[in-house]
Amino acid sequence: MAKKIIGISTMILLLIVSGCTPSIKKDTEVIQDTEQKTTKKVIIPSLQLDDTYYRTLLPYEASASRGLVVSNLATKYDMKEVESGLLRISQKEFSPDKYLFQEGQYLDRKTTISWLARSSQTSDGLNPSDEGLTGEEKAKKAPVYITHIVEQDYLKKEGNTVTLAGISLGLALNSIYYYQKEAYGATYEEALSQKEIEENGKRIAEEVVTRMRQKNEALANVPIVVGLFKQNSRNAVVPGTYFTYSVAASGKNVSDWKAIDEEYLLFPTAESEKKYRDLDTIFRNFKQDVETYFSNYTSVIGTGYFKDKQLQKLTITIPIQFYGTAEIIGFTQQLAGLLKDHFDTSMNVEVNVKSMNGAEALLIKKPGDEEPYVHIYSQ
Repeated sequence: MAKKIIGISTMILLLIVSGCTPSIKKDTEVIQDTEQKTTKKVIIPSLQLDDTYYRTLLPYEASASRGLVVSNLATKYDMKEVESGLLRISQKEFSPDKYLFQEGQYLDRKTTISWLARSSQTSDGLNPSDEGLTGEEKAKKAPVYITHIVEQDYLKKEGNTVTLAGISLGLALNSIYYYQKEAYGATYEEALSQKEIEENGKRIAEEVVTRMRQKNEALANVPIVVGLFKQNSRNAVVPGTYFTYSVAASGKNVSDWKAIDEEYLLFPTAESEKKYRDLDTIFRNFKQDVETYFSNYTSVIGTGYFKDKQLQKLTITIPIQFYGTAEIIGFTQQLAGLLKDHFDTSMNVEVNVKSMNGAEALLIKKPGDEEPYVHIYSQ
């Protein structure tokens, strides 16, 4: 049996009264220097849910280029990962227990759009000129390399004031350039080599850091972390990843690039079988048992996140067509047993059961757990 099947309100109550949770302290009101060279009162929340989460200033300030990620990236998976992946990189340089987080306030919408354009469209364009080139020639000679820039700001509290202490930039780069040979014609694609992506990404990174330091005096002498993100194809159901990053020290530019070995992989596929045969076998057996006990489902899909070739987390999604509460409870209880039987205690596994009505159940088995935690949303 699973460890717990509890409702949301009960879960919240347990978190509040549990002796394992951090003690509740008063929020701290401080003064923040802003990008507009003015000051304002902000609040630092006292509670930090986890040592991997940053505390965020309140009231929450949205990014100055908010919304562009939706139009600039091709898949919802890349939209999420380009930001969450940058957070992981930032934790290497800006420790969550020492720094506060704020969405980017220095790279505004107008500037971002101008920088992402082609140089033939605006003098600020970071992408190559396509003047006089046909669609196919653009793909061969002048593809669009960079499609989005994510900015994250990191602040430190000194006395009664919080000030900018560093920023992180994520540069989203195309892995495939899509084009048309004629207006309203078929769409073709041209794959960009890893060498081409990396060389142009690093070149653009140097220019972006130079511009950021010139753009605002507050950025002239703070460290700037830059990560290069390789987007996945338009029809991919897993995100791309960051493959390298560099830290531009105070007043300097990027130079010493560090490789990042991260990968998202879909299970079960020929690729997952080839790269991670043992895990692929475990997943296929789990999938087969789900099919054996319950045939009224759509599919069992897994996404593995790997770092340095080691599994960090396996997220499994199971769409179902059940309508009865009893069915959902029975199905979830059986899943909890299968989760324990197939995945050993060293693995980090999350199972999401969904229907047309939304989320139905959540099962989580953290490393070291003998039994999974279970929550049924309808209860």
